[in-house]
Amino acid sequence: MGKLFGFPKMNRSHPIETLSFVQHPNMFRRVVKRGFGSIARQLSYWTHPHRSSERIEWRRFINKKNTRCSVMSASSTKRLAVLEGDGIGPEIMSVTLSVLEEVSRHFQIPFKFEKALFGGAAIDECGDPFPAQTQKLCLESDAVLLACIGGYKWDSLPRKQRPETGLLGLRKSLQLFANLRPAKVFDQLIDSSTLKPEVLKGVDLVVVRELTGDVYFGEPKGISLQNSKRIGYNNMIYSEDEVERIGRVAFEVARLRNRRLCSVDKSNVLDVSQLWREVIVSLSKEYPDIELSHMYVDNAAMQLVRNPRQFDTIVTGNLFGDILSDEASMLVGSLGMLPSASLGKPNSPGVFEPVHGSAPDIAGQDKANPLACILSAAMMLKYQFQLDEASHAVERAVYRVLEKGYRTSDIMSPGKTLVGCKEMGEQVLKQLQLIQSSEFQTAGSSKR
Repeated sequence: MGKLFGFPKMNRSHPIETLSFVQHPNMFRRVVKRGFGSIARQLSYWTHPHRSSERIEWRRFINKKNTRCSVMSASSTKRLAVLEGDGIGPEIMSVTLSVLEEVSRHFQIPFKFEKALFGGAAIDECGDPFPAQTQKLCLESDAVLLACIGGYKWDSLPRKQRPETGLLGLRKSLQLFANLRPAKVFDQLIDSSTLKPEVLKGVDLVVVRELTGDVYFGEPKGISLQNSKRIGYNNMIYSEDEVERIGRVAFEVARLRNRRLCSVDKSNVLDVSQLWREVIVSLSKEYPDIELSHMYVDNAAMQLVRNPRQFDTIVTGNLFGDILSDEASMLVGSLGMLPSASLGKPNSPGVFEPVHGSAPDIAGQDKANPLACILSAAMMLKYQFQLDEASHAVERAVYRVLEKGYRTSDIMSPGKTLVGCKEMGEQVLKQLQLIQSSEFQTAGSSKR
């Protein structure tokens, strides 16, 4: 992963460079607009200061004696592993890449798109959902952009051969441990949810889910005989280091949002949750600016539908996060609007993908909603490459398209304009170009 939430990538292939404002006038305008201080405030690193040599690099980066603004070079080529996957994947990815090409043109950010087989498509081609060639590309890339995988066609295969196993392999090979899933209710789509509009209005939260521990991976596990009867068992296990690692990510997320963090556990019953809470409480001493609260998971599940506006950033374990993030997704009304990011260790790529599945029943019919994939690309721009302005421009373009009444079938409502996947993408491109043109004219007027 590059640095979390816009932090620069600390490796030789993508060095931190002090930009020449003469050579990069657009960057200068963006930096002045955001303010030098906002950049420095984003440089808090989630790894424990006594356990990471990279902490030294961050101190060098924000050296107060250097009055120039140092950011990751916007001109360095970003190598993207593009995994179209299955079903509607190729359709929504095509639209998303067109949006990124427009971002590249306007913000002078060179992208290199490299496609590879993944999921069911890879099974059909070479019998493996995550081929070695695809793994190599992902490991060598700066970010992985994934559409969607799976379908009825491969459901009868043994578990180890299914498309979903390829996704687990991808997460493992990139050492991804933090999943970020935003749930933001668009005013234009507030009637798409089954909940009342007055409950949903203003909801904007993110669930930070730990990906590598908990009952899914705890050992021992299995099915065995006991007293001549079969029993199934799994172990819910977390180490202190694992909790601290995901906790730091969550505190940093909260710091970049509204500085409120709710840690969800079951510490009144589970020993593993008691450890979780102790570590989070201890870690909070390093984040005095963050308002920390705690909630039992059963209460959190109820509160998410009763009063979701009370939440800003939620951090929880793998099992609880799996359930709560799916529950939160229905606040929005359609999976077609939900992006996600899975992040790992420094200097390794993150994976950015929509939450929805491959929808094989509408594949190839130009009916898919590409907005979740486009918004996943916006998350990539922000979290992987420190391109906050570009990310914001894409998000604003999506907002404007919805505001103008364009809808794919999954979010269609009376009085709106029904469009297909390609047309929705074209409308986003149109609004993105208008936004960029408007900002350029504003900058020119200010200069005069």
